[in-house]
Amino acid sequence: MKRFWFSTIGVLALLAAVIGVNLFADARLARARIDVTEQRLYTLNEGTRQVLAGLKEPVTLRLFYSRKLGSAIPVYGAYADRVREMLAEYAAASNGKLKLEFFDPEPFSETEDRAVAYGMQGVPVDQSGEQVYFGLVGTNLLDDERTIAFFQPDRERFLEYDLTRLVYDLSNPRRPVVGVMTGLPINGDPRLMMMSRGTGAGGPWVARTQLGQFFTVKDVPLDAQVIAPDIQVLAVIHPQNLTDSALYAIDQFVMRGGRLLVMVDPHSEAQASRPGPGGQPPTQTSSDLAKLFDAWGVSYDPNVVVGDVTGAWRVRANPGERVQSVDYVAWFNIRENGIARTDPATGELQQVSVASAGQIARKDGATIEFTPLLTSSDQSATLPAATFRQDPNPTQILAEFKPDGQHHVIAARLRGTLKSAFTEAPPPPQGAERPANFPAHKAETDGPANLVVVADSDILEDRYWVRVQDFFGQQVATPFSDNGAFFSNLLDTLAGGDSLIGLRSRGESLRPFDMVEKLQRDAEVKFRQTERGLQQKLEDAEKQLRTLRQGDRGQNAATQAVITPEQRATIDKLRHEIVDTRRQLRDVQFDLRRDIDRLETRLRLFNIVLVPAALTLLAIILAVVRQRRRAAARS
Repeated sequence: MKRFWFSTIGVLALLAAVIGVNLFADARLARARIDVTEQRLYTLNEGTRQVLAGLKEPVTLRLFYSRKLGSAIPVYGAYADRVREMLAEYAAASNGKLKLEFFDPEPFSETEDRAVAYGMQGVPVDQSGEQVYFGLVGTNLLDDERTIAFFQPDRERFLEYDLTRLVYDLSNPRRPVVGVMTGLPINGDPRLMMMSRGTGAGGPWVARTQLGQFFTVKDVPLDAQVIAPDIQVLAVIHPQNLTDSALYAIDQFVMRGGRLLVMVDPHSEAQASRPGPGGQPPTQTSSDLAKLFDAWGVSYDPNVVVGDVTGAWRVRANPGERVQSVDYVAWFNIRENGIARTDPATGELQQVSVASAGQIARKDGATIEFTPLLTSSDQSATLPAATFRQDPNPTQILAEFKPDGQHHVIAARLRGTLKSAFTEAPPPPQGAERPANFPAHKAETDGPANLVVVADSDILEDRYWVRVQDFFGQQVATPFSDNGAFFSNLLDTLAGGDSLIGLRSRGESLRPFDMVEKLQRDAEVKFRQTERGLQQKLEDAEKQLRTLRQGDRGQNAATQAVITPEQRATIDKLRHEIVDTRRQLRDVQFDLRRDIDRLETRLRLFNIVLVPAALTLLAIILAVVRQRRRAAARS
């Protein structure tokens, strides 16, 4: 009896301890979290935490998710769980400034009307035509709105960037101010407009027009001594012969924390294709920021052009050549592995076209962080820029071209503490006066500077990425490369400040079944090879049949219509080969399914039988050990 009361008291004490621990955890450890995922999917980046900690006004995030979408397509259901859990992490880190609301828009409901009013994108999942939703809208106290119309699992690795960008925009609702310093006619060429007589030629470049849709753009003169303090990002495009005063203005802009995009060029095709003031093409078509690059740890040679056989454009050969067109290695498309997939500015791009681009690198001994964004393939090499500046011969260039097997960086993001290229402010240009309230000299950046260097300015010219057509008086631009998006994305990430620039793509929660995919790929390769063989046999058979039926051209039509026994035997043999090849195709498909089914059976056996059996065996062993200990204690 005494043992019974001791046992009862022990159970009650254990129950009280469990309840006490739960109450303590709920009160003191509600925000404590442990991320045990392999790629730390739910651990917020430090930049995200800075944005959330800097919220001064409440922000409300409303997630519209149709459960029917997850039921119909399980991939979206798993991704919706990931989005909700990530939003919960944001709310927990915001000190109460971020409020979450979740909605399930049923068809023809007020919630659906509200989702549509917010700009959520509805998509059908079956023949009924009912719309499902999976989007997010954020609002602040000023009724500003930012939306993600529809979450795509393909963009999961940028989920944190997209969410942080949305919150950042709501906490900083004013349009970012971008300054543009360039000598290229990106705002339009008045001379060409007058000569075109209303055809649309000579207007602003499409990249410049798109820029005005997302930013407040200010033109900065090439002889500026100071960059206006309201400019957040400065785009310096094809800088030529800048004075020390202008270089100092750019340098001090960066020292004071401004973000910089530099586009230099060893040979500007845009400049070379336009006559100079005297009517002749300019002789100098390269640009550089040598003084600043040397101080900041950037290596760039304005006399070197990168050529690449992979993705090279086909151009007209010179008159007198036997071939009509030839690969021009100086103009090429960068695809797949040449585009950084871990950077938000380039992760979604499919193709970027460059023309007579240069290469950049980090100088030996430089401590700045250097992250390539655009890179040539291993079928590339560097060539003297002089080869392309006057009457280049594409055929001869291709014949003499020898790839060096290296990847050459054409665009890169740089981050780190920088020192000024100047010890003091240079005197103003002759005949000019120093502006009032001229800022004091700053010797180095207070924190990590953020800049992007691109060794090609022709990325922005229309003919290398977009086709502009007149449609009933309206200019319609149809891109064939992502150059415009590349330019806007770079400025967008720079305008987001240090917090957003520090964000990179994360891992994906939807982990693939690598072994199953390998089985499928191997069987698919075998299947396609067999299929090609079958197709070849079919073509050969049809060709032989046509030959047999046509016979000798010298014979009459009646003779041609007769099929001899030998021909009939040949036809039967061909049909037998076709049937046999189709049987081989079925065998390949069966083997594919059999291997996958076998793997699936093993996984089910492991999950359903072996794991519970192992746990049961462990429980039995523990029980036996405990019983022996009790027996030993009694004895």
